[in-house]
Amino acid sequence: MNGTVTPDAYGTLIEPTTLKIQRLLPGPIERVWAYLTESDLRSQWLAAGQMEMKVGSTFELVWRNDELTDPPGTRPPGHSEEHRLESQVTELDPPHKLAITWGGTGGVAFELEPQGDKVLLTIVHHRISDRSTLLGVSAGWHTHLDILVARLTDQKPEPLWDEWVRLKVEYEQRLQV
Repeated sequence: MNGTVTPDAYGTLIEPTTLKIQRLLPGPIERVWAYLTESDLRSQWLAAGQMEMKVGSTFELVWRNDELTDPPGTRPPGHSEEHRLESQVTELDPPHKLAITWGGTGGVAFELEPQGDKVLLTIVHHRISDRSTLLGVSAGWHTHLDILVARLTDQKPEPLWDEWVRLKVEYEQRLQV
């Protein structure tokens, strides 16, 4: 397989409070980078928000999860139609690495590595403080990455909320800490 790594779709704990999740995506790397950094493309799988490509720049991520899949599935209690998060670029090496702050956690790093005609995306979410947040974040990244894969391969993604609820239960079993 030309040395290409095919990662498990599930996130794993690489430290007690650090989640790592990977996906092998169709390239080229510049296309995947655009889906991480350009608001109009990122809003198709994660969250909108104009991001200046400069370390130290601040921006706001805006989630509208009900708009990511059709149908969106049943939104769980406690989740709103829109969620906003102030963030800041903390590391930047286009088109290989982007790291940003993420609310009350230690931040998120996105790394891209070419693998033939594909790109390995590795997301590391640092210092997730409690189990409930860890389960939500794990299911969230997994669901959003599945939507990204669907967008990049012209497939129809599964209903976001139904997948998130299902995956949260799976992560509760998988991430025993």
